[in-house]
Amino acid sequence: MIDWLTLPPLTALRAFAAFAETGSLISAGTALNVSHAAISQQLRALETHMGVALVDRSGRAMALTVEGRQLASALRTGFGAIAASVEALTGADAARPLHIATTPMFAAGWLMPQMPQFHEAHPGTHLILSASAEVQQLDPGGIDVALRYGAGDWPGVETQLLLRSPMLLVGAPSLVGEDPICNLSVLARYPVLQDMGRSEANLLLEEMGVIGPSDGSPARRVQLPGNLLLDAARDGQGVAVVSRAFVEKDLKAGRLRLLYEHQSDNGYYIVTRPGVQRPVTKTFIRWLLMRQEAGGTAA
Repeated sequence: MIDWLTLPPLTALRAFAAFAETGSLISAGTALNVSHAAISQQLRALETHMGVALVDRSGRAMALTVEGRQLASALRTGFGAIAASVEALTGADAARPLHIATTPMFAAGWLMPQMPQFHEAHPGTHLILSASAEVQQLDPGGIDVALRYGAGDWPGVETQLLLRSPMLLVGAPSLVGEDPICNLSVLARYPVLQDMGRSEANLLLEEMGVIGPSDGSPARRVQLPGNLLLDAARDGQGVAVVSRAFVEKDLKAGRLRLLYEHQSDNGYYIVTRPGVQRPVTKTFIRWLLMRQEAGGTAA
């Protein structure tokens, strides 16, 4: 059971959570409709109550201490769950568009070619798609569902496997020829097409030794958005790592050549916050699973 008498005052916790989220006293005050002086007073009261320094005031800008970051993480999870439950129970967020986050490669190779079927089945549903190689937080009022590549073991979220597909290193025959590739190191002579950021493809390229760490590599790199990567690979502009599910038709048609196949238990997972999901989120997840069970592939 929670010992309610030992918990800090809710007002102080709200002020601290707002400061941690916004990064400044003024912005936190605006978020809570109070003065920045009131936020500062609440932060000091919270530190006094807990006997712990939560904010480092030694620099030009205030920053969270290690203990402050730990408390901020807990409050973000707790207040986030409360906000999500209140929105779901009251229907306050019914008109908010469904916000989806995924990698540029997955968006271009699997999701976007199938979105016409979703809009046909669910007309009038408004969507926001954020495509980034970086892991984005699923904060209440923000991203509703993410489609991430990995082992599905991210902390603080719920996951459901959508697609398990091996990752392939591919290149156009016009670039790499038809001769057998006995050693992947020879591929370093070709340009390497890369997503922006630390994407699923870039991590595998490093693991295979085709490129080195980001602080130095002999391979020529061409960085471009994931939605352009496949077209560049087909045109022979470089070798690339992609999911087999995205290039099956290219391999059969001879537009791309399989150079290496990496088997693992990783895959693309549906990721959501714990707790009650918005009706539109549930609808989208059901559609994703139905499309995958029906063998949906890129056009």
